Amino acid sequence: MTNRTALITGLRDLATFLEANPELPVPHGATVHHFPRRADDTELCADVDQIAAQLGTAIDAEELPYGHYGTSIRFGPVEYKAVAILSAARAQYAADDSYRGCVDPE
Repeated sequence: MTNRTALITGLRDLATFLEANPELPVPHGATVHHFPRRADDTELCADVDQIAAQLGTAIDAEELPYGHYGTSIRFGPVEYKAVAILSAARAQYAADDSYRGCVDPE
């Protein structure tokens, strides 16, 4: 079974399960993320651009200042989102994370 088939089957199984168990709480929405395989920024953006063309959607300009190059489409409260985390954002995260556990606020 491919990853794609397993995901689709899992989503259908979840929907069937939730429909059969109306007493269970559900979230207000759900997002399925696709992150392109790590490459240089140009290749990452090209991958997301190709997905945006298939979806007929634009690149989310509000996320660009955070180093996230993405696009999405919604089906009611469910969202499919493709996001490339650009190299500067990954480097900043790694630098910030390098201090984890080193500083004791006490």
